[in-house]
Amino acid sequence: MITLLIDGKPQAINDGARLTDILPGRDQACSVAIIRPGARESAVTGSMRLDTTAGEVVVDLNPDGRKLFDTPHLELPIEIHWQDRYAAAFGPFPSSFTPARAPALYERGDVILGCGGYDPGRSYLIFSRSRHTSDLGAPAGGGVIGQVVSGRGIIDRWGTGDQIRTAAPIVSWADTSRSFTTNDPDLLLEDGMEIISFLRITSQGYSGNHIADISAAESVEHMLLALADGHFMVERSASTHIRDNRKAGTDVQYEVKLPRREGAVTMRTSGRSRGALFIYIQDLPGSTTHTITGQVTHGLELARLAKEGEILCVQVDPPRFDLIGVPVERALEIASSRGVRVKGNIEDSSLVVVEQEPPTTLQSLFSKEVTVGVVSLEQVIDIELDDTAAPDSCDIFRRLTGLNLHDVGRIPFFFTFDDVFLFKPKIPKGVNINPENTPIDHVSAGILAITNDSRKSAGLVGVRTTDNSEFGPTSEPFESTNIIGKVRDLDKLPLLKEKEIVFIREVKS
Repeated sequence: MITLLIDGKPQAINDGARLTDILPGRDQACSVAIIRPGARESAVTGSMRLDTTAGEVVVDLNPDGRKLFDTPHLELPIEIHWQDRYAAAFGPFPSSFTPARAPALYERGDVILGCGGYDPGRSYLIFSRSRHTSDLGAPAGGGVIGQVVSGRGIIDRWGTGDQIRTAAPIVSWADTSRSFTTNDPDLLLEDGMEIISFLRITSQGYSGNHIADISAAESVEHMLLALADGHFMVERSASTHIRDNRKAGTDVQYEVKLPRREGAVTMRTSGRSRGALFIYIQDLPGSTTHTITGQVTHGLELARLAKEGEILCVQVDPPRFDLIGVPVERALEIASSRGVRVKGNIEDSSLVVVEQEPPTTLQSLFSKEVTVGVVSLEQVIDIELDDTAAPDSCDIFRRLTGLNLHDVGRIPFFFTFDDVFLFKPKIPKGVNINPENTPIDHVSAGILAITNDSRKSAGLVGVRTTDNSEFGPTSEPFESTNIIGKVRDLDKLPLLKEKEIVFIREVKS
């Protein structure tokens, strides 16, 4: 038998086991981090990851703190001994220092070495939950040995019976000589290996199991959208960060400026890369072009070791709350499971949700109540989009209609003549619709197209109900027509009225 540490939990397995044996349901597209025995010894880092029964906490230790965790006297696991609104203490364990016998001022997140009855033989590891002054039996200067840099919501949740199970230094980039990433299911495992299979990100404003702050609600929603498929695409790997560019070009509101510490997750708010998602693996100052959207609370080593072109599996807390595009009956089930009350015309289960207020996840979960707008499914037109043939045009269309945000989008109906139905979304300044996937000799009935920048009517969207070999679906020449997909519900088009908002739903072929 050999022993591994898998996502912070020890596990004994048979000799000769391979990666697929310990992670049988793993997403094969995702890379995992492998840290060989001994790699930790060469790590040069002041951060320690504490695996607790309530979740993972990362602390940034000063020299006294690193010395404490190196001593054999601090044997893990240790259990919570006492806790109140101000602090939580784990222990006791033996230590050696002289108590100051005086109160000290502590900030939220301070990690303190203190003792009971001024006896260092009964020392405690104490976590400050709020700013307060207290005599914790600490040495002169207050005994602060570090700061919680992620997982502050976890320290609020600790209660009777909770334990700190393991502690491990955060791996630094220098450990890559004995650590690496792989998605090879046949990798032979060695005794003492550590495997990290995913990233966990806690959204800014989410603390424990509740919403503590909604000041980052809009930018967090963009982060949730960017990670909706459970993947972080490492399209750039630098010494300070990794970056996912899939949402680059998206406008994101600047909401929270904080230092970009190790594990911080941000979205860029301006420049060519606005909308790109960043995970920091080295401390940097705050920036007016980056808004903080979350914190990595598990798997920072995976981010440190990731290479360009790799895909990382990611879980985000809390999961996105979005009812738009969902049938009313299912929407009520989802809302109930998240502790949210739904208001609106929800008596008819055959209706589908097309509006939600408040619109973001954090706001909805914070208020515990949403108001929805609904329509009959007969009023929703199903379409297919062809990303393979027209990726740029399809991306523009989704942004114009809101399909990039929700399962149901909307587009203003312009007018109809003969067999042509035209829609006129508002085109923001700076949006360029270059020629892409233009037809050659004919277009079939139901083909959906958008006029490109070769015509003054650029951005006009159209569909024909019959085949045509002269003009495209927007009644423009073929060279001015970008084909983006097709309309499934042609029978619903004659029911449309000019200037009304039409609801559309993207379906897969």
